[in-house]
Amino acid sequence: MNIKSVELETVCGITSVLPFNEKPEVAFSGKSNVGKSSLINGLMNRKSLARTSASPGKTQTINYYNINQELYFVDLPGYGYAKANEKAKEKWGKMIENYLKTSEKLKAVFLLLDIRHEPSENDKLMYDWIVYQGFTPVIIATKLDKINRSQKDKQIKIIREGLEVASGTKILPFSSITKQGRDEIWECIEDICGLNEINTPEV
Repeated sequence: MNIKSVELETVCGITSVLPFNEKPEVAFSGKSNVGKSSLINGLMNRKSLARTSASPGKTQTINYYNINQELYFVDLPGYGYAKANEKAKEKWGKMIENYLKTSEKLKAVFLLLDIRHEPSENDKLMYDWIVYQGFTPVIIATKLDKINRSQKDKQIKIIREGLEVASGTKILPFSSITKQGRDEIWECIEDICGLNEINTPEV
C-alpha cells in the first residue's frame, strides 16, 4: 500500500454513536502496552499519529483512521489494564462489543499479542470473544525485535497453542523498530478488503 493520505477522522467515546462508513474497516485489538499504536503508526508510515505512551491504558476511545480514502483502521481500546477500575473496564468492554456487533463494514479483526509471552487469560478471552462475534482474528505477534531470530517459530507455536486458534489462522510477527512484517500485514489487509491495486509500501 502506497500511503498517500491519513486522517484521524472520528473519535468515539462510550456515549458516541458509531459512524456509518462506506469503505471497509479493519480493527486492531490488544492488551494495553502491547504495541498497538506503534503498529498502526508503522502501517500508516507515520511517526506519532496514533499516540503511543509509556503508560498502559492510553486508548480509551475508538479511533477511526481514514487511509487513502480507501479504508479505515479502527483502533479499539486496550484491555487488561490492571490499574483501571472495574467501571472503566466494563465501559471499554461495552464499546468494543458494540463496535464488533454493529459495524457493517468490518472486514477483519487483528488481535495483537507480545511475541515474548504466552497468551494471558485476557488474550484468550478476547480471542474467544472475537470468534464468538463471527470473525476469525488475524494474530499479530508484536515486538519481534525483542527476541532472537531462532526463537521466532517457537514463540509463534506457543501463541498458536495458547489461544487454541482455529486451523488456518494467520499469525504474523511484526517489529515496530525494524518494520519487519509490515509488508505481510499490508498484503493481508489488501486481500481481505479486496483492494486490488497492489502498491509497494513507502520506506
